[in-house]
Amino acid sequence: MDFTSFMDLALDEARAAGLRGEVPVGAVIVAPGGQVVARAGNRTRELNDPTAHAEVLALRAACAQAGSERLPGHDLYVTLEPCPMCAAALSNARIARLYYAAADPKSGGVAQGPRIFAHPQCHHAPEVYDGIAADEAERLLKDFFAARR
Repeated sequence: MDFTSFMDLALDEARAAGLRGEVPVGAVIVAPGGQVVARAGNRTRELNDPTAHAEVLALRAACAQAGSERLPGHDLYVTLEPCPMCAAALSNARIARLYYAAADPKSGGVAQGPRIFAHPQCHHAPEVYDGIAADEAERLLKDFFAARR
């Protein structure tokens, strides 16, 4: 089976978020068969919504399109390790596979911090693959925050 990464699309969403003044994080959801069903970048400032992370916005769009709160068999590509809130949402949506670029030692919830998918109260844990295009994602974040200082 051939693997096709959709991280380049997530990076496009992250760049667009950065240009809007948002923390440059982007997410893409891919249905079984390889069709992109949702794309989003952070919009917390624009929407005045602390839950408007790229992953949550992409989940909302994909679930609306599917007509279901669950997305079995779907993959999520995101440029930064999901925070605990987003990791819990991915679990609740039953995402099959999570691919993320950069680790987030400060706010991550998958391999860092609370490790949501390893928690006994987690009902579903996706397969997790990290480090895809990590250098580019890290550079976007570092450049964004350096320009703010």
